[in-house]
Amino acid sequence: MVEVLFNGHAGRIEGRYHKSERQNAPVALILHPDPLFGGTMNNKVVYSLFSCFKDLGFSVLRFNFRGVGRSQGQFENGVGELSDATIALDWLQNMNPDAKQCWIAGYSFGAWVGLQLLMRRPDINNFIAVTPPANEKDFAFLAPCPTSGLIVQGGRDEIVTPSMVETMARKLNQQRNVEIDFAMIEDGDHMYNNHLKDLYKVVGQYVISAMQRRAPVKKRRGRRKKSEIEDELLLENDIETEEDDYIDDVELDDEE
Repeated sequence: MVEVLFNGHAGRIEGRYHKSERQNAPVALILHPDPLFGGTMNNKVVYSLFSCFKDLGFSVLRFNFRGVGRSQGQFENGVGELSDATIALDWLQNMNPDAKQCWIAGYSFGAWVGLQLLMRRPDINNFIAVTPPANEKDFAFLAPCPTSGLIVQGGRDEIVTPSMVETMARKLNQQRNVEIDFAMIEDGDHMYNNHLKDLYKVVGQYVISAMQRRAPVKKRRGRRKKSEIEDELLLENDIETEEDDYIDDVELDDEE
């Protein structure tokens, strides 16, 4: 994992990037929660998502929205942050021009921004939305939702209403040509305290399942052998990890 800096519309954007050793590895962009409540790319949930994709062989980027950390600019309540996410995705794809798939994952405010980006970028194959703030933000723009994905919610979330997120997921799943999986981590609070391992496993198992059943962007003739698919992914038991095993020497944030 290396520190990266790239230019955005509001100035420099700070990120952390992991380059996969696997040829043509898929890519994933991770978006952090609301900066007004202390959200940064070093949030523990964000880092868990980053680690999960890294451990599954992806090239992964997480970054700070404008005005956060060393990223320049000022908070713009979603409009500027969507611009930042667009630039970050362009940077990630330019670094990995042969990537077979492109995923986006976001937590809370980052899930809201990520799903807006999803609507604008047909090159995104799948999404992970952790605790999308259905009680605070309007998700009516997901009509229709362009691709399948996973929504995760904590059952004891004190900020985002679990029933509203579940209703949102059920409504999206009624749309044609997409499958929206929903996972409720029953005892999880908003920060998934003591349940980061559960979040890591739920997301990892979904990614493995989704990539096994979905053809790559660059289609090839003929049926793919099961061994070919498995060669592109780590085995499922590789995501069986203790909660702290994937937290390395970075200073993580307890805030949202």
